[in-house]
Amino acid sequence: MTEGTDTVVDQAPTPPHAPRRGLTRRTWTLVVSLAVVLALGLLGGFARVPYVALGPGPTYDTLGQVNGTDVVSVDGQDTFPTSGKLTMTTVSLTDDVSLFGALGLWVSGRYALAPREEFFRPGESEQQVRDQNVKAFQDSQTSAEVAALRHLKSDMKVVAAEITNDTAAAEVLEPNDQLLEVNGKQIGSADDVRSALESTKPGDRITLTYKRGSESKTATVTLGRAEGRETGFLGVLPLDRADVPFDIKISLTDVGGPSAGLLFALSIVDKLTPGELNGGLSVAGTGEINDKGEVGRIGGIGFKMVAAREGGATVFLVPAGNCDEAKQHAPEGLRLVKVQTLDDAVQSLGSLSKGGDAPSC
Repeated sequence: MTEGTDTVVDQAPTPPHAPRRGLTRRTWTLVVSLAVVLALGLLGGFARVPYVALGPGPTYDTLGQVNGTDVVSVDGQDTFPTSGKLTMTTVSLTDDVSLFGALGLWVSGRYALAPREEFFRPGESEQQVRDQNVKAFQDSQTSAEVAALRHLKSDMKVVAAEITNDTAAAEVLEPNDQLLEVNGKQIGSADDVRSALESTKPGDRITLTYKRGSESKTATVTLGRAEGRETGFLGVLPLDRADVPFDIKISLTDVGGPSAGLLFALSIVDKLTPGELNGGLSVAGTGEINDKGEVGRIGGIGFKMVAAREGGATVFLVPAGNCDEAKQHAPEGLRLVKVQTLDDAVQSLGSLSKGGDAPSC
């Protein structure tokens, strides 16, 4: 210090090595802030939200193979060459989403969040939901097979698909027995079984004629009573089946839900008829189908169209009930073709393959 110059302070300076008696206010603020950030990070990373994330799922060419196995195969019958693609589309559902994970998926623009309760009923486990989806997928395969063969004018039969225990049917029928006559009415469709019982009441005795293997049998049974039903209760679920000397197999696992039915049916038709149903085009689509070939509305069509376009599809088959929604979310370059029945879809693809037109959404 220069002689004659004084420095005035309001307190004595702290010695360089003197110990402090606690954290300063600034340090405390930093510690608390870090603790809050850490807590929020843990909350956002581990806390689960009551939502699921929906987005584009995997696609499968039903004319092609998955893991070296044909998705649709026919055993015992000659098939015809196919080309192009008939691609089924799916929706990806992500459950058990964290707060940050949900925000990240939503911000990406490829996913949407929906309340979990719309997909999982209270008290219902994920395994139960998975089992229901698998059952719906298997049922869609059966309906697709029947619809396709009915379109091809194949002979049909009616079988006892399910039999209720302790009922009249359980006394004589076994699953997959063919129903020939019920209460004096010839059976040509599942609807015939229902109409044959319309005039009955509990306690009536009726005759059943059925076929097991190559043998036909007739039995007399007493109709029971079912809650909410005035007519007699037989206890059998009749379903239409194609009566053909060959087997159709659909080999696809880890997929659930009924919306692949339309594409399965189209693939069966394509393989069992000469020519190329899609004209070599890359066609995708979706739609639940019943055994009469009627195409029903499905969910998640926006995500399915995105997956289809990213997979190279130029044509997308849209159930008529989804047309309004599809028009609002259609990706550029994807032509939307409206279908109400399997016949509609076959006719539209035939027209497009020849350079013609088809009904649009």
